[in-house]
Amino acid sequence: MSLQPLAARVGRYGLVGLAAAAIHATLLVLMAKLIPFWLSNLSGFLAASLVSYLGHALYTFRTETTGQRFARRWLLLQFSVNVSVSALLPLALSPWASLPITTVMLVFTPTLLNALIWSRAARFSMRRHQRSNKTKPQLHADDLGLTNATNTAILALAAARQLDSASLLVNGNAVEAAIEQCKNCPSLQLCLHLCLSEGRAVAAPQQVSELIDDAGRLKCSFGTLMLASCLPKNSPRRRRLERQLRCELNSQIQRFRELTGLTIIAIDGHQHVHLVPIVLDVILELAPEQGISWLRTTAEPLPTGLSSRYWLTALTNGGWLKWLVLQNLTRMALPRLGKALVATNARFAGVLFTGQMVDAPLKAAWQELKSVSFSPPQTQPLLLSHPAAPLKPEEINKGLTDFPLSRTFFSSSWRQLEWQAVKKLQASASTQSEP
Repeated sequence: MSLQPLAARVGRYGLVGLAAAAIHATLLVLMAKLIPFWLSNLSGFLAASLVSYLGHALYTFRTETTGQRFARRWLLLQFSVNVSVSALLPLALSPWASLPITTVMLVFTPTLLNALIWSRAARFSMRRHQRSNKTKPQLHADDLGLTNATNTAILALAAARQLDSASLLVNGNAVEAAIEQCKNCPSLQLCLHLCLSEGRAVAAPQQVSELIDDAGRLKCSFGTLMLASCLPKNSPRRRRLERQLRCELNSQIQRFRELTGLTIIAIDGHQHVHLVPIVLDVILELAPEQGISWLRTTAEPLPTGLSSRYWLTALTNGGWLKWLVLQNLTRMALPRLGKALVATNARFAGVLFTGQMVDAPLKAAWQELKSVSFSPPQTQPLLLSHPAAPLKPEEINKGLTDFPLSRTFFSSSWRQLEWQAVKKLQASASTQSEP
């Protein structure tokens, strides 16, 4: 940056900083007569932070932000960094509270810290703006083959070229029908949707006795597999589980090949079980002999521009907890995938707001993934949805008998809302791409 623009930037920063400092100082002095000194300082700081957040985004760094607000995560970062300073510094300086220099220190210490935070926020906004619209995310649907209702929605989207790929549930009740209908959608990419938590086992029951219940249904939930991953490597129980997981995975891969004719295998997991360490161990062990070339990971960036009610919904629905767990499992998996020469998607969206990927969350996730840059062997960032048509009563009562975990999920009207939301998203994207 040349001298003149730099001077102008410093001037704008100073004006916003002075405005924030004035508000901070005013509230500090006035409220100190009514409430404890440390609390008046904290109140002044919070008000000044909001002024800084808006002023620097809309005025100081307008070139980088194109006149838009910073992502709210930067405001939260500023709070977390500065609240402790604003709360603790007055306690340290309380013996000199009446001195003017104390007020100056209390006001300008956060201001200096903010300079670093807001400049980083501006660079973040600029990079996102520069990369925006350079990447087309891969739109993906899970659970093809589960029911006729899921087949209807997924294949309708694929036929309209509004869906890029789908995960095939080889032990689903409507998997043969799905494969037959896929003949009309040659561009739809299929991957194996490894299922260990429900549905009938594909392997012979006597070979996977610890993975199934008395009715022959798979019973290994995400939590159960996580606990099994904590067993010592040489534990007899862990070895038995790994042997049976290997058998079931081989059987599901073989079934997938029989259905699709594909020899190179891409894999993900029903309820993301493929990222659980004990399952990932088996997948990577089988990767060379089974031709497993790609595995889905869930490195999900936080989208911007969403109102607080969506984040509250993600919290109450468990989306934040799922996101945190899967982020850490992905971090653990990525080095192992690279070493095994198994490719993966650059980024991902669909866990935070899982089950309710419609309207604002869907659009925000799409926009976030469009700003992701990647290079081989990484593949496009992947946006996950779970569209389905309304279930017929016989599908609920009989077709999903072996899938109790999915029954409530796919009986929800959110499945139809996601179907319609994906159609609207793709229609909007097509309109924007037209000259």
